[in-house]
Order: sequence, then C-alpha cells, then structure tokens
Amino acid sequence: MVRLIISADGADQFESWKKAFLEVSPDLDVCSWYEASVKPGEADYALVWTPEEDHFEQLSFVKGILCVGAGVDHLLRTPQFPRHVPLVRMGGAQTAELMADYITWAAIGLLRDARTWAVQQAGHIWSYNGVARTSGETRIGVMGLGHLGSHVAAHLGRIGFQVSGWRRSTGLLAGVDVFSGKAALPDFLKKSDILVNLLPSTAETRGLITYPFLSALPQGAGFINVGRGDHVVQADLVRALDEGMISGAVLDVVTPDPLPPTSSLWSHPRITVTPHVASVASRNMQARYVAETIAQMERGEQPPLLYDPEKGY
Repeated sequence: MVRLIISADGADQFESWKKAFLEVSPDLDVCSWYEASVKPGEADYALVWTPEEDHFEQLSFVKGILCVGAGVDHLLRTPQFPRHVPLVRMGGAQTAELMADYITWAAIGLLRDARTWAVQQAGHIWSYNGVARTSGETRIGVMGLGHLGSHVAAHLGRIGFQVSGWRRSTGLLAGVDVFSGKAALPDFLKKSDILVNLLPSTAETRGLITYPFLSALPQGAGFINVGRGDHVVQADLVRALDEGMISGAVLDVVTPDPLPPTSSLWSHPRITVTPHVASVASRNMQARYVAETIAQMERGEQPPLLYDPEKGY
C-alpha cells in the first residue's frame, strides 16, 4: 500500500485530510507527520505547505513531494529542500474554475468601481458613481498562460471581455490575442485596460511590476494580482494609485503573506485585499488531485504540474 504523510496545514487539520482521502481514495495509506509513532522516512509521498526546518532532511527519502499551493517558490528558497525529489504543484479542475470565478469578480469590481461603493457604505455616504463602459468594451490582459492562466483567459473571453495574454514562450490560445517574449510586453500592456498577473515567481519575475511597468498601461487601468506578492514593488503600486495612473487594484497575494495589521494596504481607498483565497479548492477536490497525481507517479507517468527547474515553476 502506498503511504502518504501529511504536514500541510499543521497537526490540527490532519483529521480533515484523513476524512477527505478516505472518501476519494480509501486505498491510500494516509498518516500525520505529527503522530509520534509515524516515521516520515518510511512514507512514499509527502503533502506539504510550509514544512518545519527539521522536516527537510526526512523529505529526502520520499518518491515525491506534493504542495497544497499552486506556487512552490517558498519551498525552493529553503537551502535544505531536497531538489532531487520530484515536486508537484496543486492543480485540478476546481482550482482553475475557482481562479476564473475570482478574477471575474475582481475584474467586474474594477470595471464598476465597486471599491468606491464599499468605502461609501462604510462611511454611510450615498453618492452616484456610474460607469459607462461594459465588459465587451474592456480589454483585459492575462500575464501567464499556464494551467491557470489559459483557463482564466478562455473564461474571460467567453463572458465578453476582449482578452489578450502574455507568455514567455511562443504559443497560441483559441480566442486570445497572445503576445510572446519580452519584446512583446510593451504592446501587450498598452492593450490592457485591466491587467491580471498570474505569473510564477522566478528570478525574472520577482520585482517585475514597478512604477515604470504600470505606467505602460492605459491611463486609469485596473490591476489584479493573483500571482505572487514578490512580483510587485508595493510602494510603486501605491504611488501609481495615488497619482491616478492606476484606478484600482485587487490583491490576493502580498508581501509579506499574511499581510500585517499595520500595513497601509488595508485602508487604501483604491485597494481591495483578499487573504490568498483566489483558488483554494475544497478539501475533497485537493485530496482527489493528490491521489490522482500519486497514481500517475506510481505508473511512471509525469504529472502535468511537475516543477521544472529550467523554467523555474
């Protein structure tokens, strides 16, 4: 029997994982990293989020490490992480659909200036702020056309937005005007009334979104960050908002994460902050994805979301 050891979400959440795996994959032997009788080195696979420092050595002995997040850069920044072990990112159909729903909500909110309504409600203010532009008249650009980005871009096109996408490598996507490579980035930004960041965190993308970068967007553009917090120079984003260069921002990822209570981002009138929830699938759907991935690896197959060191994601 294949054994999966779980440290994700801590000891308190193990029972919820155990219940989910019992429903979707009862043949999988699931155990908690925090149970005294369990020997992590005897497990076949590990499910993690932010392992404790003394976990990394024992992770060296598993066949594969599965992360409950779509991003794994926080793991790879740890020098002790066993890079010889296959590392797989979280995915699944529900994850992509949740991301598409979130970005639809965020884009419509920016289009209709919904943040102003929230601020007015908090202040008991009745003031008209109508917006004349529709989704069909709005150009939305998606940076990052991987597993999530491709699904998001296609969904936004189906509901009526004019959609373009930017990716590092060449490639086509039905219904989406695709821009490829660094040279095409300025033209892509010019066509983005709302910019969605879904890039992975790599050496090339960290700190990418600066004041000059944002100034390449059309005046009054909206910005949605569901990629990584470290993509954005936060002081530059606030400056762009304060100067009216950017009309509003929706941030599901920030630096640091969680966002400290003292951060000025919480109270900025043009920023909506959400607590890194854009595409958190249900426990059962996460368990199903993990079980299916383990089955693929046991058959000698390569999972679609296997980390690629050359790409950096």
